[in-house]
Amino acid sequence: MRILVCYDGSQSARHALTVARAAVGDAHATVLNVWEPPPPFLADSFSTTAEAGPSAGELDRVALRHAREIAQEGSDLARSLGLDTDIRVGERDGHETWRTILAVADEVDADLIVVGTRGTTAVQSSLLGSVSHGVVQHSGRPVLVVPTPAAA
Repeated sequence: MRILVCYDGSQSARHALTVARAAVGDAHATVLNVWEPPPPFLADSFSTTAEAGPSAGELDRVALRHAREIAQEGSDLARSLGLDTDIRVGERDGHETWRTILAVADEVDADLIVVGTRGTTAVQSSLLGSVSHGVVQHSGRPVLVVPTPAAA
């Protein structure tokens, strides 16, 4: 079985990974962290009259490196739980996070997508959008949605 585990380093993501391991047993887990490039104006905000700040490209590289570190952390946790793993980082790049998740699920031909929840209320979720809701509503693959540990 191939599972795609959405991992952002949060307690909810760690919990979802642990629950997924218990639920599916032996599997190959692709650990995914979705990152978003910093907005271009952010580089400009670092600039001062005395010295130029980091370029937009440098900020992108830092954000991508951070995303890889988070994905590696998830992969290390998955390995400690006995799963065979690899990591992916997906670029959000101006659209909904769930779209990136589904695209990566297609790339790796996942049998199951695993997502945690943030524990938002129904009102917050409807106003802010929900990654897990988007994945469930638009996926043609099975999805395991693991509630936040506080809600479980």
